[in-house]
Amino acid sequence: MAWSESVDTVLANKEGLAAFRTFLKSEFSEENVEFWLACEDFKKTKSSTKIALKAQKIYSDFIQADAPKEINIDFHTKSDISQHISEPTRSCFDAAQSSIYSLMAKDSFPRFLRSDLYKELVQKHQDRNQKRWLPFL
Repeated sequence: MAWSESVDTVLANKEGLAAFRTFLKSEFSEENVEFWLACEDFKKTKSSTKIALKAQKIYSDFIQADAPKEINIDFHTKSDISQHISEPTRSCFDAAQSSIYSLMAKDSFPRFLRSDLYKELVQKHQDRNQKRWLPFL
């Protein structure tokens, strides 16, 4: 299964992303992938009004102290975002997103590949492919 190649392949695949989110939820760290996805959506925003609204939503959901889905980023990055949130740019969350991506790639993703959830998905795909090639079974 191609998902084992990198965290990018999982994030780019609908089924892979759903499985990874389920895994992160079981580890109480789903805010990481939710933040990463929110940043990806944010970077595609064109309207300056929507940029301001989405930036504030991301900030209040993930960055500010005691946010409901507060992510674990360093003080400098958090402080930099806080100082510039009143005039956000499409790149204002890049450092935090990069940090969270690194955390997922180096920490969560390897554990996901070793998880029962991933092993069950691989087995399901193997069974599905086997039935496709052996329709008489």
